Amino acid sequence: MIRFLTDNVEMPVFDQQAVRRWITSVAADYSKRVGDINYVFCNDERILQVNREFLAHDYYTDIITFDYSVFPVIAGDIFISLDTVATNAIELGIDFKDELNRIIIHGVLHLTGQGDKTPETRLEMTRKENLALAKLT
Repeated sequence: MIRFLTDNVEMPVFDQQAVRRWITSVAADYSKRVGDINYVFCNDERILQVNREFLAHDYYTDIITFDYSVFPVIAGDIFISLDTVATNAIELGIDFKDELNRIIIHGVLHLTGQGDKTPETRLEMTRKENLALAKLT
């Protein structure tokens, strides 16, 4: 089950059922099934707290994915800072909703096993994000 939760922010406006179907479809592209995925939309202060507490990182980020997947089922908790998504959208000159969709699917791609720690894997992640985004109609 895919849940959309908030932590000290308002729920962003999007078609939750359509996004659930999209996530399920993208997971299937990687031969995965969707288990329990919790999206937690939060602010910068909360994501910084999560980053410090669980990852020992002292910086803001747009997304943190905790992977609880057991093949072939993907599962996890995905924290998304709406503050950082908004800032990134402005910096990139794109719509907030488009950036939010990219970040939502970024977390799913992590759950399917895609990394992004090197320049090569970041490029591959972006390619896979673009393929997934093309499926969202």
